Amino acid sequence: MSTPLTHIDAHGNALMVDVGDKQITAREAIAEGFITLSADAYDTLCAGRLKKGDALAVAQLAGISAAKRAAELIPLCHPIPLTGVKVLVEPAGSQRVRVWARVRCDWRTGVEMEALTAVTAALLTVYDMVKAIDKGPVIGPVMLLEKRGGRSGEWRREAEDAETGSEP
Repeated sequence: MSTPLTHIDAHGNALMVDVGDKQITAREAIAEGFITLSADAYDTLCAGRLKKGDALAVAQLAGISAAKRAAELIPLCHPIPLTGVKVLVEPAGSQRVRVWARVRCDWRTGVEMEALTAVTAALLTVYDMVKAIDKGPVIGPVMLLEKRGGRSGEWRREAEDAETGSEP
């Protein structure tokens, strides 16, 4: 038996879920993602020699900013008063950069979209900063690792599905 989609009404129309009657609870979501670069781009990035500057620092700030603006980018996403956003961007070996994000709030709906938006924006920022050297970076996978709070409680991705999962 499949769970009905919450963002579609009985007639197939898109809708923003009404969360007005939900309890305010502590919410948290953790996501991560990767970008694979050419050897030249990866080495240049790690050595801090990109012409555009420190890609890791810029990507970290892009991720934080994006988490705060998820509702502007995703049409049915609620604006949420975030209480914390942490984004870490680091070389992960094998010519890959890892982005990890944790987003927190005390609100009526979860922050999964904000965490995933933070990761994706940070990865796109790395892409933008290395594209002069590497025309074909590959982004992915991007995934939700954990969520806490609300009616559905806790959820954690199975260890074999996550590449690392833990905070760097």
